[in-house]
Amino acid sequence: MDTPPEIPASLRHLLADIGPTWGRDVANNVRRIVDAYTPILARAPKDDIEAARDLPYGDDERQRLDVYTPGRDGRRPVVLFVHGGAFVDGHRDRSPEIYANVLYYFARQGCVGVNMEYRLAPAHTYPSGTQDVAAAVAWVREHIARYGGDPTRIYLMGHSAGAAHAASYAYDKRHQPDDGHGLAGLIVVSGRVRAENIAENPNARKVEAYYGADPARYDDVSPVTHVDAQSPPTMVAFAEYENPLIDLYCLELAGRLAAARRRAPRLAYARGHNHTSIIAHFNTAEDWLGREIMEFIHDCARRAVPQDAQPSTIRSESGDPSWPNCS
Repeated sequence: MDTPPEIPASLRHLLADIGPTWGRDVANNVRRIVDAYTPILARAPKDDIEAARDLPYGDDERQRLDVYTPGRDGRRPVVLFVHGGAFVDGHRDRSPEIYANVLYYFARQGCVGVNMEYRLAPAHTYPSGTQDVAAAVAWVREHIARYGGDPTRIYLMGHSAGAAHAASYAYDKRHQPDDGHGLAGLIVVSGRVRAENIAENPNARKVEAYYGADPARYDDVSPVTHVDAQSPPTMVAFAEYENPLIDLYCLELAGRLAAARRRAPRLAYARGHNHTSIIAHFNTAEDWLGREIMEFIHDCARRAVPQDAQPSTIRSESGDPSWPNCS
């Protein structure tokens, strides 16, 4: 297996430099991080992964997805990724390398990765993003076996606003099909899981563009409100340097999950990272968060099957034997 690229000292210095002041100029800082990671990710290993691109899961031009698979044989866990963009922006290709890096990473671990795009506000308001996630999950359940994926082992993963759409689908039964969410697990990364237009939120107008301007309805449309004992197993991750309020939303979600399920969720805190690098670093040599997610996938599989039918383990590139055999 090819070696993923190391993070150069210049990028580590950039992360340390802009981290403490991340929230003062989010848009410019996002651009700087994307520009810094893109050429590094261009050197990341991809040759052994088959990519099927621009597959429709609906009629709208933005209802498209890409599938990344290490092989069409077997029944592999599926990671379905939902990008961010503050409800009004974003594309499944944030740059030529981001967000594809996330799905290449999971495909390299033996999973099938799916990178979906969805409709945006203001043209498409709540619950359009969640409806698109529901449609993409339905597509995966119907079609992913032909790409080597297991339709009974779907792990939905969202970042930022994408995590809001993903969590809304996973937790709010109003947006699920009659037979349930169909998820093996949910991975919330820096998720905007509470709708708020308060002054501390620099994206308040964008929240209003999607959810509307009436705060009286925000609690009902917030994904975190709908957590209950039937919610799917969830992992929550956030960065040390987040967009304002995101860390608080993630901690609120973790607390509600613990109270509802009587068990604390897996919680990952990415020290030294920011709201963008927490996603941009996937498929580099810095694979700590990816390893945490793979362990979460393994734990979900272990809890879902009898002891004598548990999946076998493989060793990671560092020799850790705790990862699941995803084939």
